[in-house]
Amino acid sequence: MAYECLVGLQVTNDEVYTQYREAMKPILENFGGGFRYDFKVSEVLKPEEAKSLNRVFVIYFEDEAAMNSFFSNTEYLKVKEKFFEESVAETVIISSYNN
Repeated sequence: MAYECLVGLQVTNDEVYTQYREAMKPILENFGGGFRYDFKVSEVLKPEEAKSLNRVFVIYFEDEAAMNSFFSNTEYLKVKEKFFEESVAETVIISSYNN
């Protein structure tokens, strides 16, 4: 069983966001995580919140504790500060679940 999150983003700089993904991937893998699906979307027909989204993906971990450890890891936080904050305007956790 895995713990998964369906996430939506408003990416404002694809080049910097790609650098973020490349830099965070080894850290993510060290925590047993990865991506199952990843979409660029052009139109959101029914938003739950008044946020614009142009990227939707499923990120997974072994369990919720592994996810929490990853997102609080100091190396990850450095990568996030350097790349993510510059390239993403909106973040929405659409759903989290055990699969």
